[in-house]
Amino acid sequence: MDVEPDATVWKSLLGACRMHKELEMGEMAAKELFELEPKNSMPYVMLSNLYSAAGRWEDAAKIRKLMKCRGISKEPGSSWTQANGKTHTFVSEDRSHPMIDEVIALIKEAGYVPDMSFVLHDMEREGKELGLAYHSEKLALAFGLLVVPSGAVIRIYKNLRVCGDCHTAFKYISSLYDRHIVLRDSNCFHHFVDGKCSCGDYW
Repeated sequence: MDVEPDATVWKSLLGACRMHKELEMGEMAAKELFELEPKNSMPYVMLSNLYSAAGRWEDAAKIRKLMKCRGISKEPGSSWTQANGKTHTFVSEDRSHPMIDEVIALIKEAGYVPDMSFVLHDMEREGKELGLAYHSEKLALAFGLLVVPSGAVIRIYKNLRVCGDCHTAFKYISSLYDRHIVLRDSNCFHHFVDGKCSCGDYW
Protein backbone atom coordinates (compact mmCIF):
# COMPACT_ATOMS: atom_id res chain seq x y z
CA MET A 1 0.00 0.00 0.00
CA ASP A 2 1.07 3.57 -0.68
CA VAL A 3 -0.19 4.64 2.75
CA GLU A 4 0.14 3.21 6.24
CA PRO A 5 -2.80 0.82 6.84
CA ASP A 6 -5.22 2.06 9.50
CA ALA A 7 -7.46 0.07 11.85
CA THR A 8 -10.17 -0.32 9.21
CA VAL A 9 -7.75 -2.01 6.82
CA TRP A 10 -6.48 -4.38 9.53
CA LYS A 11 -10.07 -5.23 10.55
CA SER A 12 -10.93 -6.06 6.96
CA LEU A 13 -7.87 -8.28 6.68
CA LEU A 14 -8.67 -10.01 9.97
CA GLY A 15 -12.25 -10.66 8.84
CA ALA A 16 -10.97 -12.14 5.58
CA CYS A 17 -8.55 -14.34 7.54
CA ARG A 18 -11.48 -15.68 9.58
CA MET A 19 -13.39 -16.43 6.38
CA HIS A 20 -10.41 -18.17 4.71
CA LYS A 21 -8.95 -19.72 7.89
CA GLU A 22 -5.60 -17.93 7.42
CA LEU A 23 -4.37 -18.19 11.00
CA GLU A 24 -0.84 -16.82 10.67
CA MET A 25 -1.90 -13.70 8.80
CA GLY A 26 -4.85 -13.31 11.20
CA GLU A 27 -2.48 -13.30 14.16
CA MET A 28 -0.47 -10.53 12.50
CA ALA A 29 -3.58 -8.42 11.80
CA ALA A 30 -4.88 -8.91 15.36
CA LYS A 31 -1.57 -7.84 16.90
CA GLU A 32 -1.60 -4.65 14.81
CA LEU A 33 -5.12 -3.93 16.05
CA PHE A 34 -4.10 -4.58 19.67
CA GLU A 35 -1.71 -1.63 19.23
CA LEU A 36 -4.01 0.64 17.22
CA GLU A 37 -7.22 0.08 19.23
CA PRO A 38 -6.18 -1.44 22.56
CA LYS A 39 -9.69 -1.29 24.09
CA ASN A 40 -11.57 -2.69 21.09
CA SER A 41 -12.79 -6.25 21.77
CA MET A 42 -13.15 -7.12 18.07
CA PRO A 43 -9.57 -8.30 17.33
CA TYR A 44 -9.49 -10.39 20.50
CA VAL A 45 -12.78 -12.08 19.67
CA MET A 46 -11.84 -12.66 16.03
CA LEU A 47 -8.45 -14.13 16.94
CA SER A 48 -10.07 -16.35 19.56
CA ASN A 49 -12.53 -17.50 16.89
CA LEU A 50 -9.67 -18.25 14.53
CA TYR A 51 -7.97 -20.39 17.17
CA SER A 52 -11.24 -22.17 17.98
CA ALA A 53 -11.87 -22.94 14.30
CA ALA A 54 -8.37 -24.45 14.11
CA GLY A 55 -9.00 -26.56 17.22
CA ARG A 56 -6.39 -24.61 19.19
CA TRP A 57 -8.56 -24.38 22.30
CA GLU A 58 -5.74 -23.47 24.68
CA ASP A 59 -4.73 -20.49 22.54
CA ALA A 60 -8.38 -19.39 22.33
CA ALA A 61 -8.62 -19.57 26.13
CA LYS A 62 -5.41 -17.52 26.46
CA ILE A 63 -6.90 -14.75 24.32
CA ARG A 64 -10.05 -14.68 26.45
CA LYS A 65 -7.87 -14.54 29.57
CA LEU A 66 -5.83 -11.70 28.05
CA MET A 67 -9.06 -9.77 27.44
CA LYS A 68 -10.05 -10.22 31.07
CA CYS A 69 -6.62 -9.13 32.32
CA ARG A 70 -6.80 -5.97 30.20
CA GLY A 71 -10.34 -5.18 31.32
CA ILE A 72 -11.83 -5.66 27.85
CA SER A 73 -15.30 -7.16 27.61
CA LYS A 74 -17.13 -8.47 24.57
CA GLU A 75 -20.51 -6.95 23.86
CA PRO A 76 -23.16 -9.65 24.41
CA GLY A 77 -24.79 -10.82 21.19
CA SER A 78 -28.44 -9.92 20.75
CA SER A 79 -30.95 -9.75 17.92
CA TRP A 80 -34.33 -8.12 17.64
CA THR A 81 -37.30 -7.93 15.33
CA GLN A 82 -40.56 -6.02 15.29
CA ALA A 83 -44.08 -7.42 15.23
CA ASN A 84 -47.45 -5.82 15.95
CA GLY A 85 -45.79 -2.54 16.85
CA LYS A 86 -43.50 -4.08 19.46
CA THR A 87 -39.79 -4.82 19.47
CA HIS A 88 -38.87 -8.35 20.53
CA THR A 89 -35.28 -8.93 21.66
CA PHE A 90 -33.44 -12.26 21.80
CA VAL A 91 -30.17 -13.29 23.39
CA SER A 92 -28.13 -16.40 22.69
CA GLU A 93 -28.77 -19.54 24.72
CA ASP A 94 -32.43 -18.69 25.44
CA ARG A 95 -33.90 -22.22 25.45
CA SER A 96 -37.53 -21.11 25.85
CA HIS A 97 -38.29 -20.54 22.16
CA PRO A 98 -41.04 -22.93 21.01
CA MET A 99 -40.10 -23.33 17.34
CA ILE A 100 -36.31 -23.35 16.98
CA ASP A 101 -35.93 -27.14 17.31
CA GLU A 102 -38.50 -27.70 14.56
CA VAL A 103 -36.74 -25.24 12.25
CA ILE A 104 -33.31 -26.82 12.82
CA ALA A 105 -34.68 -30.34 12.25
CA LEU A 106 -36.28 -29.27 8.97
CA ILE A 107 -33.21 -27.61 7.51
CA LYS A 108 -31.07 -30.59 8.57
CA GLU A 109 -33.32 -32.83 6.49
CA ALA A 110 -32.67 -30.49 3.54
CA GLY A 111 -28.89 -30.79 3.92
CA TYR A 112 -27.87 -28.20 6.50
CA VAL A 113 -24.90 -29.33 8.58
CA PRO A 114 -23.95 -27.26 11.65
CA ASP A 115 -20.54 -25.65 11.12
CA MET A 116 -18.58 -26.54 14.24
CA SER A 117 -15.82 -24.09 13.36
CA PHE A 118 -18.07 -21.35 14.75
CA VAL A 119 -18.23 -22.94 18.21
CA LEU A 120 -16.05 -20.99 20.59
CA HIS A 121 -15.57 -23.56 23.35
CA ASP A 122 -14.32 -27.13 23.37
CA MET A 123 -17.17 -29.49 24.31
CA GLU A 124 -18.96 -32.61 23.08
CA ARG A 125 -20.67 -32.46 19.68
CA GLU A 126 -24.21 -32.29 21.08
CA GLY A 127 -23.30 -29.27 23.18
CA LYS A 128 -21.73 -27.57 20.18
CA GLU A 129 -24.85 -28.13 18.08
CA LEU A 130 -27.11 -26.77 20.81
CA GLY A 131 -24.89 -23.71 21.18
CA LEU A 132 -25.15 -22.97 17.47
CA ALA A 133 -28.90 -23.62 17.34
CA TYR A 134 -29.62 -21.04 20.03
CA HIS A 135 -27.76 -18.08 18.54
CA SER A 136 -29.82 -14.92 18.93
CA GLU A 137 -30.39 -14.36 15.20
CA LYS A 138 -31.78 -17.90 14.77
CA LEU A 139 -34.15 -17.31 17.70
CA ALA A 140 -35.34 -14.01 16.21
CA LEU A 141 -35.92 -15.68 12.85
CA ALA A 142 -37.88 -18.58 14.37
CA PHE A 143 -40.07 -16.00 16.12
CA GLY A 144 -40.48 -14.10 12.84
CA LEU A 145 -41.66 -17.24 11.09
CA LEU A 146 -44.43 -17.52 13.67
CA VAL A 147 -45.65 -13.93 13.74
CA VAL A 148 -44.79 -12.24 10.41
CA PRO A 149 -47.53 -12.94 7.82
CA SER A 150 -46.66 -15.09 4.83
CA GLY A 151 -45.48 -12.91 1.94
CA ALA A 152 -44.19 -10.16 4.23
CA VAL A 153 -40.49 -9.57 4.72
CA ILE A 154 -38.99 -10.80 8.01
CA ARG A 155 -36.59 -8.11 9.25
CA ILE A 156 -33.98 -8.91 11.89
CA TYR A 157 -31.31 -6.70 13.44
CA LYS A 158 -28.17 -7.94 15.16
CA ASN A 159 -25.69 -5.90 17.19
CA LEU A 160 -22.71 -8.03 16.10
CA ARG A 161 -21.59 -9.67 12.89
CA VAL A 162 -23.71 -12.68 11.90
CA CYS A 163 -21.81 -15.95 12.27
CA GLY A 164 -21.18 -18.14 9.24
CA ASP A 165 -23.31 -20.99 10.57
CA CYS A 166 -26.33 -18.72 11.05
CA HIS A 167 -25.75 -17.25 7.60
CA THR A 168 -25.92 -20.74 6.09
CA ALA A 169 -29.01 -21.63 8.14
CA PHE A 170 -30.79 -18.46 6.98
CA LYS A 171 -30.24 -19.45 3.35
CA TYR A 172 -31.84 -22.86 3.95
CA ILE A 173 -34.73 -21.30 5.88
CA SER A 174 -35.43 -18.69 3.18
CA SER A 175 -35.75 -21.49 0.65
CA LEU A 176 -37.69 -24.06 2.67
CA TYR A 177 -40.17 -21.57 4.14
CA ASP A 178 -40.31 -19.46 0.95
CA ARG A 179 -39.59 -16.28 2.89
CA HIS A 180 -37.69 -13.08 2.14
CA ILE A 181 -35.47 -12.40 5.15
CA VAL A 182 -33.50 -9.20 5.71
CA LEU A 183 -30.78 -9.33 8.34
CA ARG A 184 -28.94 -6.15 9.30
CA ASP A 185 -25.81 -7.06 11.23
CA SER A 186 -22.94 -4.81 12.32
CA ASN A 187 -21.35 -4.99 8.86
CA CYS A 188 -24.08 -4.87 6.24
CA PHE A 189 -27.56 -5.82 5.07
CA HIS A 190 -28.15 -9.44 4.06
CA HIS A 191 -31.15 -10.21 1.84
CA PHE A 192 -31.98 -13.93 1.85
CA VAL A 193 -34.25 -15.11 -0.96
CA ASP A 194 -34.64 -18.62 -2.43
CA GLY A 195 -31.61 -19.99 -0.60
CA LYS A 196 -29.24 -17.20 -1.63
CA CYS A 197 -27.88 -14.09 0.05
CA SER A 198 -27.24 -10.71 -1.52
CA CYS A 199 -23.72 -10.65 -0.04
CA GLY A 200 -22.68 -13.60 -2.20
CA ASP A 201 -21.45 -15.39 0.96
CA TYR A 202 -18.67 -12.89 1.53
CA TRP A 203 -19.13 -10.11 4.03
